[in-house]
Amino acid sequence: MNSFPWLTTIVVLPIFAGSLIFVLPHRGNKIIRWYTISIAAIELLLTTYAFCYNFQPDDPLIQLAEDYKWINFFDFHWRLGIDGLSIGPVLLTGFITTLATLAAFPVTRDCRLFHFLMLAMYSGQIGSFSSRDLLLFFIMWELELIPVYLLLSMWGGKKRLYSATKFILYTGGGSIFLLMGVLGIGLYGSTEPTLNLEMLVNQSYPLALEIMFYIGFFIAFAVKLPIIPLHTWLPDTHGEAHYSTCMLLAGILLKMGAYGLVRINMELLSHAHSIFSPWLIIIGTMQIIYAALISLGQRNLKKRIAYSSVSHMGFIIIGISSITETGLNGAFLQIISHGFIGAALFFLAGTSYDRIRLVYLDEMGGIAIPMPKIFTLFSSFSMASLALPGMSGFVAELIVFFGIITSHKLLLMTKILITFGMAIGMILTPIYLLSMLRQMFYGYKLFNINIKNSVFLDSGPRELFVSSSIFIPVIGVGIYPDFVLSLSTEKVEAILSKFFYR
Repeated sequence: MNSFPWLTTIVVLPIFAGSLIFVLPHRGNKIIRWYTISIAAIELLLTTYAFCYNFQPDDPLIQLAEDYKWINFFDFHWRLGIDGLSIGPVLLTGFITTLATLAAFPVTRDCRLFHFLMLAMYSGQIGSFSSRDLLLFFIMWELELIPVYLLLSMWGGKKRLYSATKFILYTGGGSIFLLMGVLGIGLYGSTEPTLNLEMLVNQSYPLALEIMFYIGFFIAFAVKLPIIPLHTWLPDTHGEAHYSTCMLLAGILLKMGAYGLVRINMELLSHAHSIFSPWLIIIGTMQIIYAALISLGQRNLKKRIAYSSVSHMGFIIIGISSITETGLNGAFLQIISHGFIGAALFFLAGTSYDRIRLVYLDEMGGIAIPMPKIFTLFSSFSMASLALPGMSGFVAELIVFFGIITSHKLLLMTKILITFGMAIGMILTPIYLLSMLRQMFYGYKLFNINIKNSVFLDSGPRELFVSSSIFIPVIGVGIYPDFVLSLSTEKVEAILSKFFYR
């Protein structure tokens, strides 16, 4: 155990510092904005420092472990720790949240509450990725639900109340299954009940009970990931939320479902995962094709990007279900890659809406003429999303492809069909993305109608800084993916050893 409580400090700092927003002097919104950005940046620097000097990538065991007795009656502990599976999402959370606070500069109504909710989400998401106690994981999982609901219902679009209600019903309903699974798996024990993940990793269950646990946890994580048909809350939420909130949803919140699927369903319930994995591969393939086709038919720009996120989550599902070192590493890389790309696309969609006040693609056209910088940035991240070689999306999807091909649990014909389905999805991706770019930036519809009476401002320093900050790691990971893969390799081998040597 470390002498300094790094992880406790990292988890508690955002929500504690965020609560101080309400006692800041009333001098307008500017001081609140810069205070929030400063807290997010300090948190990111603190996290980076703690991990750079204390984390060993070649050690699959839990590091920076902290264990404090919390509630004696339940034997409930405040257990935190990180390993190769959680360090990437934690750093991604810090990076995207810091940029999202900068993206939230245009928000002026109830500015204190808005920025407090963003910092509260920060704590909940960091806590979820670093929890080593199942009940603490559930508490942190729930902590970010109310902030998202309020951010959506108070600062969303015209249908914000409908979207917020749909979000809370879906995610709250999934949380019921998560709580049931946590209590069930925690109370069942050969010696005594425990919620400690280190002890539960070595726990064995009767097959029927393990399948019940697996289904319960899977439903909870399938809502958050999301997995079809439990995905319908996502397009509505993205379509109405402020783009800074969308950055947190696409960049981080969806990844919590993938993380839970590996951390609990795969690591704790390996036998059941072996049984369900072929079906999940089929679901993932169907999701890639289905969401890509639905995305092509969306008139709403943000909903088109939202369905593209659903499609890209299919690669994560396939990588996790391949039960190969290559496939699981590819899924991990796709988590990080899509966190960058999805957040950037929603940010650019929001900044475009701020300028032209249009969200339907068939009403746009010719935006490239008055706004060449936004055109360049939007096109660049669209290329990254369609997996252009040299960018992170290409490497992640290619590794998932190799994971399926090298899987020993699938028949040759099954591999061919799955690979063919994934290839169809990859062909559909440039169709709906290039169609989106054509409708937004080419032609003369918007340009001819409005340019005479309006002045369109191009991307400013804030937009350029946020977009460039995300584009650098997208290119960096695409050129040198081992920088990210080296974090997870040892942990992936440790997880898969349960399948190969069970």
